[in-house]
Amino acid sequence: MHPNPIFRTAEAAQNLAFAAEQGFGMVALNGPGGLPHLAHVPFLIEGDRVLFHLVRSNPIVRALKSGTMLRCVVRGPHGYISPDWYGVPDQVPTWNYVAVQIDGRGQILDQDLLPALLDRLSERFETALAPKPVWKMSKMDPDALARMMRMIVPVQMQISAVTGTWKLSQNKDDAVRLAAADGVVAAALDPQAAALAALMRDLAVGV
Repeated sequence: MHPNPIFRTAEAAQNLAFAAEQGFGMVALNGPGGLPHLAHVPFLIEGDRVLFHLVRSNPIVRALKSGTMLRCVVRGPHGYISPDWYGVPDQVPTWNYVAVQIDGRGQILDQDLLPALLDRLSERFETALAPKPVWKMSKMDPDALARMMRMIVPVQMQISAVTGTWKLSQNKDDAVRLAAADGVVAAALDPQAAALAALMRDLAVGV
């Protein structure tokens, strides 16, 4: 997380809402030799828990004991900011982004909870595809589904801390920040440009 407090004013609720909207992040657990185990997962945030599943062969599953600390990092829109876009002298290149970090104690849940978790997880993403009919696990052959489900385990993270960095040029004067947002849109470096510029212009409440 960026150390400058001007980029870290969002409340925990706003950071969690942002993470829930993204629905995809990187889970990390301390591994041997000073290197972390990492997994990229879709997830749900329900109350004070982050819920996801992992394949049984994932090193995190083998290393995870009840109470082991996990970290989930969720990244949002990001992009390069050229100093030319500010319209004022003596600026330097930078990178704007939104990132949320969630810490909590991990636990492998009872396998019986897996079907309901998978139902809720697929429902969350399938409903965003409307008017396409929502995919249901009932469409699968029961034996094929049972084989696949034996390969994965449900995991929860009990949230203990949430921090976020919303680095959107809010350390600049408004006119300078808005000029940079215009530069992001004009450059159209990637599909995230419009989303990043919108955040820079609006500076969501609490940021």
